[in-house]
Amino acid sequence: MLILLNTYPLLESQNLVFRSKVTAMAGSVKVIESALSGLEDLTPENVSQALTVVEETGVSRILVTDTAGRVLYDSRETGSAVGLYAFYTEIFQALRGQNAYYCSYDGDAFLSRGASPVVYHNQTVGAIYAYEYDTEQAELFKSLQSNIARISGVVAVFVIVLSLLLSRMLTGRISELLQAIRHVREGAYSHRAEVKGSDEIAQITAEFNSLTDRLQTTENARRRFVSDASHELKTPLAGIRLLTDSILQTENMDAETIHEFVGDIGQEAERLSRITEDLLRLTRLDSGALEQGAAVAVAPVLERVQRMLRMVAKEKGVALSYQADDRAVVIATEDDIHQILYNIMENGIKYSANGGFVRTDVTVEGQAVVIRVEDNGVGIPDEDLSHVFERFYRVDKARSRAVGGTGLGLSIVRDTVLRREGTIEARHREEGPGTVFIVRLPLAEGGGEA
Repeated sequence: MLILLNTYPLLESQNLVFRSKVTAMAGSVKVIESALSGLEDLTPENVSQALTVVEETGVSRILVTDTAGRVLYDSRETGSAVGLYAFYTEIFQALRGQNAYYCSYDGDAFLSRGASPVVYHNQTVGAIYAYEYDTEQAELFKSLQSNIARISGVVAVFVIVLSLLLSRMLTGRISELLQAIRHVREGAYSHRAEVKGSDEIAQITAEFNSLTDRLQTTENARRRFVSDASHELKTPLAGIRLLTDSILQTENMDAETIHEFVGDIGQEAERLSRITEDLLRLTRLDSGALEQGAAVAVAPVLERVQRMLRMVAKEKGVALSYQADDRAVVIATEDDIHQILYNIMENGIKYSANGGFVRTDVTVEGQAVVIRVEDNGVGIPDEDLSHVFERFYRVDKARSRAVGGTGLGLSIVRDTVLRREGTIEARHREEGPGTVFIVRLPLAEGGGEA
């Protein structure tokens, strides 16, 4: 921009002066030409006499030559060229019947030159040459040039200072963001970058802080998951170790006691197996490995789960009932629907007292399949209702271990539902104690007409 500022205006100004000088020179030469146009033959005397009536033309020097280029008239009194031959290009062009006008700038003055033929009855009888050396216009032009240079200098200094300030501000904020990134890379997920403003750097910083928040949440969940998983696996292992040590260290243990201890070991091993299977299932869900879904009718799967849980419910004195719309078809796998129904219904059976019930309804509402599982068990306190889908979370840890829960069933249900683009929520029953779990899954295309 500074180069353009120092070239384009000056070139345009210079060209403007050139055009005005050429126009003025042409006018001056035409005045002289009109004064000589009536002369049949040019001589020093008649040319001088004809030009005495010509007013001031504004040019520095005027020459009039004959057809041979010999000077007949020279307006310069000192060092007159009268009688000499003028070998100027412009005079040669004029003697050939052409007008010639030129203007140039040498850094100190504008040099204007012009020549025109003197014609009498269509015959060239001589030539007029005019010359101007203008220093006043040159001074104005140099003043314009120096003013533009000074303005450019001020602008250049301002731009440099502003660039340094902006660069320092920008690099300082980026350095702070880079420092925060290094801290987070080293594992300090709680570190936050402090960059104020509303520009792109501040927006990137806000996104970075949001990312570190998610990383911190994920890290906390991972540590809690590892801790809870270790604890859950440690409990049955400790029980197995205790029972085996009791058998090995007790002499003459009766067969009935040994049988009882071995049965307890089997139960703990079965519990350990359930925890391991649930952990493996959650690992597969976390890895994002999603089996290709197909159209699955919910009613047959619900009927199969009902048969599987009927014996468990009977032992606890819990009544099972269900109602399913045959139009309820979702895009998933049978194992997904089985896991969702089995875990929620088993959870309701575990926490229902003798004489309780677990009722399951499957309906079609618009473009969604709604699975509603309701029980009249102990219910869930308000403060725990939003945490029941967290891994290893238990409302009553002592009661959960007593009924054999791992704290992973509802987590598996939630992750499976979300993977299939559905939603799940837990509510209190409107009448009496108990809990209602509501699962919504997208209705398969054409499922309503199936």
